[in-house]
Amino acid sequence: MATLGSTDAVGADPIPKRRVHGMLKLYYGLNEEGKPEEKGDPLDPCDIDGAHFEPEVYLNKLRKECTLAELMDQETNMVKHIRSLDSDMQTLVYENYNKFISATDTIRKMKNDFKKMEDEMDCLAANMTAITEFSARISSTLQDQHQQITKLSGVHMLLRKLQFLFELPARLNKCIELEAYVQAVSYYGKARSVLHQYQHMPSFQGIQNDCQSIMAQLAQRLREKFQDGGSSAKDLSECVELLLKLDEPAEELCDKFLSHAKSRLEEDLAGLEADLGVSNVALGTSSDILEFIDRGCNDFVGNLCLLIASYQDLFVNRLQDGALASKNIPQMANAKLLAFVNNLVDRYFSLVECRIQAEKGVGDNSLLVRALDRFHRRLQALSKLLPGSNVPSKGTEIVVRAARERIRQYLAALQSFYMDSLTDVRQSLAAQRLSGKDSANLAELLSTLSASILNQIKSVLAYVHLFTAKDINFSNKPYFKGEFCSQGVREGLIVGFIKYICQSSRQFCESSGDKGGSTPPALLLLLSRLCLDYETSTISYILTLTDEQFLGQDQTPVTPVTALCSEAREAAQKLLNHYVKVQGLIISQMLRKSVETRDWINTIEPRNVRAVMKRVVEDTTSIDVQVGLLFEEGVRKAHSSDSSKRTFSVYSSSRQQARYAPSYTPSAPMDTNLLSNIQKLFSERIDIFSPVEFNKVSVLTGIIKISLKTFLECVRLRTFGRYGLQQIQVDCYYLQLYLWRFVSDENLVHFLLDEIVGSSAHRCLDPSPMEQSVIEVICERG
Repeated sequence: MATLGSTDAVGADPIPKRRVHGMLKLYYGLNEEGKPEEKGDPLDPCDIDGAHFEPEVYLNKLRKECTLAELMDQETNMVKHIRSLDSDMQTLVYENYNKFISATDTIRKMKNDFKKMEDEMDCLAANMTAITEFSARISSTLQDQHQQITKLSGVHMLLRKLQFLFELPARLNKCIELEAYVQAVSYYGKARSVLHQYQHMPSFQGIQNDCQSIMAQLAQRLREKFQDGGSSAKDLSECVELLLKLDEPAEELCDKFLSHAKSRLEEDLAGLEADLGVSNVALGTSSDILEFIDRGCNDFVGNLCLLIASYQDLFVNRLQDGALASKNIPQMANAKLLAFVNNLVDRYFSLVECRIQAEKGVGDNSLLVRALDRFHRRLQALSKLLPGSNVPSKGTEIVVRAARERIRQYLAALQSFYMDSLTDVRQSLAAQRLSGKDSANLAELLSTLSASILNQIKSVLAYVHLFTAKDINFSNKPYFKGEFCSQGVREGLIVGFIKYICQSSRQFCESSGDKGGSTPPALLLLLSRLCLDYETSTISYILTLTDEQFLGQDQTPVTPVTALCSEAREAAQKLLNHYVKVQGLIISQMLRKSVETRDWINTIEPRNVRAVMKRVVEDTTSIDVQVGLLFEEGVRKAHSSDSSKRTFSVYSSSRQQARYAPSYTPSAPMDTNLLSNIQKLFSERIDIFSPVEFNKVSVLTGIIKISLKTFLECVRLRTFGRYGLQQIQVDCYYLQLYLWRFVSDENLVHFLLDEIVGSSAHRCLDPSPMEQSVIEVICERG
């Protein structure tokens, strides 16, 4: 009780479980924090929880050490402890009372049960003793007759065996009559060793001869049944098994078994060949690719798997466990099976490849992918039955070739779609020219072309992505993890198509040939912008989309985006340069004909601007609008406030007289050609066919340079009269009024036109320039 009280300090816990828990802690020497209790001196008489506690000593000590108030508190605490302990004890008694009663009943019942069990054990021991005594009496009684009984039992067994042997020929005949061939072979197998052992005895020899004759007849029947084409696979296997038990040659049976099975498999192949007939494919009456593969897998591959399983069970596994294993018969049988399977499977694979090649559609290829997956799965089952065969690897190669061919078909389809789209664009451009709207919808045509190509690429990627779906068995193979995705889809399809766009676009720049000669200039401009857009954003977007869908973590080297962008920019630059060249040559052709077809010596005095000059300005303006639909404006040098009037300083009569006077004044101190050449040494050289930048100003500058340079060269080849020179002055001034606004540097137009007028003056027989005011009046009026 003292121990229970020591664990319950001031403030007793009314919950019994916590109280018991505290007592358990005390029992194991732990305090309230779960740490070991620090115990005092066990012999201390003042330790209220100790075994040597003395109340009188404890009270004397309290009276000496404590004040009255402390004594009162100690009394109060003591009363609380006593009450708490009484309450805990009552709770424990109440809680465990039923347990104590139940334990008492259990002990009482166990006592009764053990007493009854002791009585039963005593009875059992008495019975065992009686049984032992009775068994001993029986053994002693039969001791003398035991050997005689054993001998009689052996004689009885021998007589039964002899009876079986004598009745064996009749039993065999009965079994053959009932077609119970399995039972007949079983009977003969049991007796064959005995008959062989005692064949020197006449009676046994006669039985053996009869049995051998009967079994020969049975073997003949089995051979006939084996060769019967209508026998089922089960009957066939049963015949082979019985013939092997009758010691028929295993090699001969292998050949016959395979020969019999070959006819059935060839029927399956013939059915596939009929479905794959040329007429069926041409008329479209052949089954779809999935039905064809299903038929081949269910009929041919299924029957072939059954054949392999039956053959291995009969000729390989059975012979490996028998006496023929030492004669290498199983190895021979396995070699025959491999040769047989490879021969038939090669024919089947050729039919499958023909059917796959006939699948020319480039739309949704889900049927093809499902068919290839089913084909691949069935071959995996075949590989498990025949581990040494190369059939699975050949099947995988077919799947790989089919996937590659599909990639090539999709690439050809993209290329065809691209060329068809360009044909549509050319037709639209032709229709616009006929309607008088030469470049009204050029930006819209570019947007439509670019969007249609991008949508087609996305559709093709979605179709190809079916090959790498997670539920497709062959997609987990190393080829589809690496080579197919990186080299097939990315490089072969997407990169190949991008390169095709660039290469086919560059072909339009070939001047010698049908493409280069007949290509509309607007198409060149449109393709240049298309390639430039591909270089800036489209190529990166397409390849990123492809890499996310197919490459994943693959580290196979691929064509970098920068290389393709560089190729696209090169194609765009070449197209734009060619566009400038073509447009410049078109305008140059007009100028050349206008110069070559006119008699400049006998021409009349100019009264207006020639129509060809107006056409040049109109075409240049049209080109400016056309280029502005697709390219930015570009940068121009700052124009002077009087750019359109600068012609006066160039073509002023005073300057012209000073420049041309030596050509008709006898007292000229210096040759005019020499002065002109000296002036050219200090002028900036103009590169006529320099590369064009991707902006409208650069393009127009290049076209105008080519046109004016052609005009200059044509003027240098002609001889002019007085009015011819004046007409050139009028034409050049008119061109100056309008062309300066299209170029990046107006001085370039000034220089070339100045050269044209100067060259015509050099080639003039009577160089008398027209007054600038008259030129202005003519140009304003015309």
